[in-house]
Amino acid sequence: MKHVRITSRLVALVVVVLVGAGACAFDPQSGGSGGGGAAPAGAAEQATGAGDTSGPDQHGRPTPASPTPKPTRKPTLKPTRPAPTKTPGTGTPTVAGCPQGQHQRAVETHLARLGGFGAVTVDGRQSAADCAAIKKFQKRYGIRPVEGRAGPTTLDVAQRLASTDTTRCKAGTGTTFCVDLTRQTVWALRGGKVIMAPTVTRTGMSGYRTPAGTYAVNYRNPKEWSNPYEVWLPYWQHFTQGMGFHETTTYLHEKSIGSHGCVNLLHADAVRMWELGKVGTRVVLIGRRPGT
Repeated sequence: MKHVRITSRLVALVVVVLVGAGACAFDPQSGGSGGGGAAPAGAAEQATGAGDTSGPDQHGRPTPASPTPKPTRKPTLKPTRPAPTKTPGTGTPTVAGCPQGQHQRAVETHLARLGGFGAVTVDGRQSAADCAAIKKFQKRYGIRPVEGRAGPTTLDVAQRLASTDTTRCKAGTGTTFCVDLTRQTVWALRGGKVIMAPTVTRTGMSGYRTPAGTYAVNYRNPKEWSNPYEVWLPYWQHFTQGMGFHETTTYLHEKSIGSHGCVNLLHADAVRMWELGKVGTRVVLIGRRPGT
């Protein structure tokens, strides 16, 4: 009988210890907010991403301190040198502070031809100057993210702009808005001279092809409401069949979509064309958007 009582007490003690350990496992960073209950097992690791193994910036389990710790000499810190630039591979960090993309040399070539974005060296290797020029280019044409990496979108935009032939547009004596539907670029001429350099655009998608031809701006509104599509069209300049120039509200470089025939523009370009245009401004569209 005595043996049974001792056993029962031991079992009860174990149960109390286990239940108490589970009930006290509150989140120490909850600050008293939330449900106020016990944190589920592993909740802290899920929230922080920490695992069972201490990382390089994490402390492991504390070790018992020795009774009389001996003083240790502090190691002499040597100055660190920046790691050398690594050119192979894509997205490899460099001393320049930018990841190197898979189209480094091609982008350097196009930017050197375009000019206006800073000095670039056409050698296929990222440098501080190349990094700054690519970032400036990406920011100007709304390419995200602005990180200086020569990726597919940066290459595509640079190639389209560098290959645009402004002389193909038959300009009038006054201001002419020119659109290369094939390259998806737009620019402005006055008296045969370029007054707005080629920039990027996005025209009608499949089923809504923007037609080539010569037209004229016949209606303008700084903020037009589109009844069929229920969206605002900032800096609206209409030229034919419900189609016109306007600022886009979506990411311009998303090629899987397009307009319903309009010529989409970045904000800065829409503002500039609004300043240059008026009712009667000549509009010339050449080529055809691929896939339409």
